[in-house]
Amino acid sequence: ISRCQPAPEGYSPTLKWQQQQVANFSAVRQSLNKHRSHWRSQHLDSNVTMPKSEDEEGWKKFCLGERVYSEVDALSDNESLGIDYIKVGFPPLLSIVSRMNQATVTSVLEYLISWFGEKKFTPELGRWLYALLACLEKPLLPEAHSLIRQLARRCSEVRVLEENKNEEQISALNLIICLVSRYFDQRDLADEPS
Repeated sequence: ISRCQPAPEGYSPTLKWQQQQVANFSAVRQSLNKHRSHWRSQHLDSNVTMPKSEDEEGWKKFCLGERVYSEVDALSDNESLGIDYIKVGFPPLLSIVSRMNQATVTSVLEYLISWFGEKKFTPELGRWLYALLACLEKPLLPEAHSLIRQLARRCSEVRVLEENKNEEQISALNLIICLVSRYFDQRDLADEPS
């Protein structure tokens, strides 16, 4: 199927909502571009070691954390109260994404989309996908074009299968589909407004 599957009944985003998301996203992108050199010059914390661009497993663990990557749900009882980013993944901080060139952004997007092809959607994954989309430069390179279309279609599949109609999850999936279709001009993938 080249198109996205329609949203479950009652969960299709309105046109107004979609336009608002595109406007917010556009503002995020402008801010990111404006402050990129500032954030690039900031020192990363000593515990942050970014994987090499071609290290697929390294990036999946870096972004999603070993807990999600290894699909371990249980928290151990003796876990400290501090955040262990190795376990939970690093958030897509400006100091991190500002250091990524377009080749790295595209590679990491590809790794996460391939991971998402077989796994469930998580908040960590959603945050990284949003941040990477915000870093993608227009006009899109052909491989990025293909990747984001694949991402939107995967989001629509997961959205249809969402059994307990978790509104937060459906909203996150709607958001990604909306950005791919309306911000990156893949109109044939857009949700028809409710």
